[in-house]
Amino acid sequence: MTTLAALELHLATLGRVLLGYSGGVDSALLAVAARRAIGRENFLAVIGRSASYPEAQYRTALELADRFDLPLLELATDELDDPWYRANPVNRCYFCKRELWARLGAVAAEQGYDTIIDGTNADDLTEHRPGLQAATERAIRSPLAESGWTKPMIRAAARELGLPTWDAPAAPCLSSRITYGLEVTPARLNQVELAEEFLRQQGVTGDLRVRHRGDHASIEVAPAMRAVVEAGWGEIERRLIGLGFERVELDPRGYRRGGLLAELPVPGT
Repeated sequence: MTTLAALELHLATLGRVLLGYSGGVDSALLAVAARRAIGRENFLAVIGRSASYPEAQYRTALELADRFDLPLLELATDELDDPWYRANPVNRCYFCKRELWARLGAVAAEQGYDTIIDGTNADDLTEHRPGLQAATERAIRSPLAESGWTKPMIRAAARELGLPTWDAPAAPCLSSRITYGLEVTPARLNQVELAEEFLRQQGVTGDLRVRHRGDHASIEVAPAMRAVVEAGWGEIERRLIGLGFERVELDPRGYRRGGLLAELPVPGT
């Protein structure tokens, strides 16, 4: 079931479909495939907006929706009002997704959608994804994971469909940059967003994370981008200190998927 035709056939069995849409390659592929499979009148892509959703990704999501004629709804989500979310525990994503799926569930019930879907893929099932529990509780379907789609497969299909984001780096929410246990606040999210935006302006491409560690920021980039950061270090350091960090460091280990999780102490040690 890892062909576009098979995916579209699968989507056609789900009735009227509402998608949690971020503009990332996974949800974008699903959005375009669903639009083709069941038609505009039976599909709706929904963006949940909050301070943790990067502005750059929001703009990309809108551009994709316009280019591929995707019916789109934006709604505000209030995960930052949840003290459990703000406390930033290891399962923070659960509280975010619980809020999102509750909001989308209300829209689905009001507008007569049969199925809510997300962009979870087969690779995600092997990773630390606390949000999957919230999806299970709300009976959210994951067509890509259900059909065995891995990230490389998704990127290849997205390229075939002409999605300009087919090779874009992963862009999880801004809260994922804040050290576990450090409170998630709009101010800290803004610091991270502006810092990463500045680094992009300096020519950093590919995977990038500015980790918020309270008093300081640590920058993670792919090995090929290290020289770019080092060449502009003086200006980068000044800009990030101007954003409120006391100091800035370039992580010698480079970008690491799930880097903050790996830093947590192992129980019993």
